[in-house]
Amino acid sequence: MLQSSQLPAIPAPSPTPTTTLTTGTPITNPSLPRKMPGSTGWSLHVTVYIAPENIDRFMAAFKPVFNKVVAEPECLFFEMYQSPQEPGKISWVENWSKSPEWFLENQVTKDYYKEYFAITEAMFTKPREFQFLKRVGPDYFMVKDQPFAQ
Repeated sequence: MLQSSQLPAIPAPSPTPTTTLTTGTPITNPSLPRKMPGSTGWSLHVTVYIAPENIDRFMAAFKPVFNKVVAEPECLFFEMYQSPQEPGKISWVENWSKSPEWFLENQVTKDYYKEYFAITEAMFTKPREFQFLKRVGPDYFMVKDQPFAQ
């Protein structure tokens, strides 16, 4: 997994664009293709590590951004997970219809992330980890009619 402080560079057309997250942390050419082939889209997997006493505060700051992100027409899927062994280890998966480059230039730079980053980054006990993954496609996708047990 990539850590936010250790983003490898990939070849890109000149000039090399730099996108800055609202946290002030520059992201230059993250490890992802410029355009992923096919129409299956791509997925962003994020893990953050929060001190157990800050989990409720983190969730309260996360929820308004979650609501805005899932309302974006390009967001196809979003689900959050929490480790039962490490309650402060929180992960989520986002699937997007537009390119990772579009995401870095147009999505993560939206104003509604600013307050979230300002509030939550001080809660991190380890650097945020993230991966950009290409979705394999419909042959390896399934969602049941009732994805949550009753």
